[in-house]
Amino acid sequence: MNKYALFFLGAILGLVIGGALIFYLYVGAPRASKLPGEPIKAPDATVSQTATATIAINQQFFDTILNTIFRDMNAPAFPLNLTGQNIYSDTAKPQFASFALQNECAGKITLKPEGSGVATGVRFGEGKIAAPLAFSGSAAVFGQCIDFSGWAQANLNLRFDEAAQNVYGQIDVETVNLDGLSPVISGFVTPLVQSSLNQRVNPITILRGQQIALNLPITATDGTLNARVKDVRSEVKDNALNLYITYDFAGVKGIQTVPPAQQQ
Repeated sequence: MNKYALFFLGAILGLVIGGALIFYLYVGAPRASKLPGEPIKAPDATVSQTATATIAINQQFFDTILNTIFRDMNAPAFPLNLTGQNIYSDTAKPQFASFALQNECAGKITLKPEGSGVATGVRFGEGKIAAPLAFSGSAAVFGQCIDFSGWAQANLNLRFDEAAQNVYGQIDVETVNLDGLSPVISGFVTPLVQSSLNQRVNPITILRGQQIALNLPITATDGTLNARVKDVRSEVKDNALNLYITYDFAGVKGIQTVPPAQQQ
């Protein structure tokens, strides 16, 4: 290898390493954000032995929701996370690294219905919920406004918050695929996109407490039968997401019109 090749290789490595150092010094390593509730587990033998209801949500349901959002509303857009900060902290406030051209760059990522040969959606298979995401965006990198596009492969994991009685979805981006960017720029933008999607999108509300809680006035008894959600299990099967909801039942005297999930 001659001296020119060594010089060229050294310059490329220097740019890549320098870009990585700038990212971690100014942006910070992606941090895990504190999300509500606990991860939902798969059903076990005890589920069939309790007061359990089943809700089945097929893939077409999610596709219809996404199609409606893209057709009738603005495409979901999120500011790029330039600090790696935990945005769910009560005290932390958004801060941004002082890159040039910030005022001229949108500095955000926008989800698209399709792009880069991928359609944004939800896919059920092998017991998992996959969520391919097509996107475009721009970011100020090394004093230049860089437009980018691509797609991300993500999984959708579920969480249940017993206090709020809500079922949440958590997007977990595994890989980011960018279109046509140089390795140096891609090495900066890729973790930025991954961190932003993981932190800005989550949590996603799948079911609210008032949708799954039970409140049944029984006039003949002058009382009300309440059922509060105690546990939620999930299973991907037969091209559908099955939620197994376990209830705690209680009866109270008097007619109540407000479900227990809304009385807090």
